[in-house]
Amino acid sequence: MAPKSFLTACLLAFTLQIFFSHTVSFSVSLLSNSNESSSMEGLIKLEVGCVNHPEDVSIVVRVRFIQLLEMGLLKVSEEGVKVIVPNVSFANDVIEASDGTLYFTVSSTKYTPADFYKDMAEGNPYGQLLKYDPKSNQTTVLQEGIYFANGIALSKDEDFVVIPMQKILAEGQSQWNINPFAENLPGEPDNINLVPDGSFWIALIKMNQTDVTAIQNCSENWELLDAYPGLISLLLPMGSDGGARVVKVDGIDGKIIGDFNDPNATYISFVTSAVEFEGNLHLASLQSYFIGKLPLDAPNPELATI
Repeated sequence: MAPKSFLTACLLAFTLQIFFSHTVSFSVSLLSNSNESSSMEGLIKLEVGCVNHPEDVSIVVRVRFIQLLEMGLLKVSEEGVKVIVPNVSFANDVIEASDGTLYFTVSSTKYTPADFYKDMAEGNPYGQLLKYDPKSNQTTVLQEGIYFANGIALSKDEDFVVIPMQKILAEGQSQWNINPFAENLPGEPDNINLVPDGSFWIALIKMNQTDVTAIQNCSENWELLDAYPGLISLLLPMGSDGGARVVKVDGIDGKIIGDFNDPNATYISFVTSAVEFEGNLHLASLQSYFIGKLPLDAPNPELATI
C-alpha cells in the first residue's frame, strides 16, 4: 500500500487531469448530442415521492421476476416472494420466455454490487448470461466473458436474446451463436427492453472514457480509486452532469431509429431503463424519486440542445 502522502499527491494530480481533460473527455465520451435527438420536454412525473431511486421499470400484470443483487433471482407474485435461483452474486436483469424459461445476467463474478465501479474501471469481462429451466430446476451458464453484463431482452419471436452490444441466437438446446448488435452507441448501454414492433429501447449512461482508460492503464490511479471510491463520480457523472438519453434500435440490425436526449438533466437524469407502453415511454432513474412518462405521439418533438 502506498503512503498516504503519495496517495494525496496522486489525488491532486488525478483531479487536475480530470479538470484539464473534462471538456474533451465528456464531449467524446458519451451522450453526445446529435441533430436526430429529440428533447424530453413534456415528460410527466409519476408517483413522485413514492419510489426511491428506481433502477428499472416494468408494466406488471400479476407476476414479476426480479434480481436482488446478492440474493439471486426472486419471483414476486400475489402469493408472495419465492427464491428461484439463490446465492447468485451480482445478479442484474432477467427476462421470461413463453415456456417459463428464464434468462438472466450476472454483472460480475469478481466484484460485489458495492464495488461495481471497480469492475467498470478494471475493464475485464467478468459478466455472465445464464438460463434457468423451470422444468428441471437447473441453471446453466450460456456465456461468460461479458463486460459488465447488464440489461437483457428477448426478441419478439423468442429466437434470440439481446444483451448490450450482443445478439445471442438460439440454435438448439445447448448451442448458441453470438453476433455483434447495436455497437457504437452514443452512451454506455444499461437496461434494454423489447418494443411491441420488435425493436428495442436502450437506456444509455454517460461515462468519461478518457479517465476510465487512465485508471485502467496506471496502477497508481487504480490504487487511488480503491482508496477514494468517491472519485467514481468523476468517471461516472450523475445529477445534472450525467444527463439522460435513451435510444430505440431496430430489432434486426441494431441501428438507431429513435432517440430522446436530456443532456443537461433538465427533466430527468441518469435514466437506467425505458419501457414503451400504450404510446408512452416510461423511464426509471437512479437519481429520481419518480417514474418518468414521456408521450411518444407528440407532434414534431423539439430537438435536444446542449
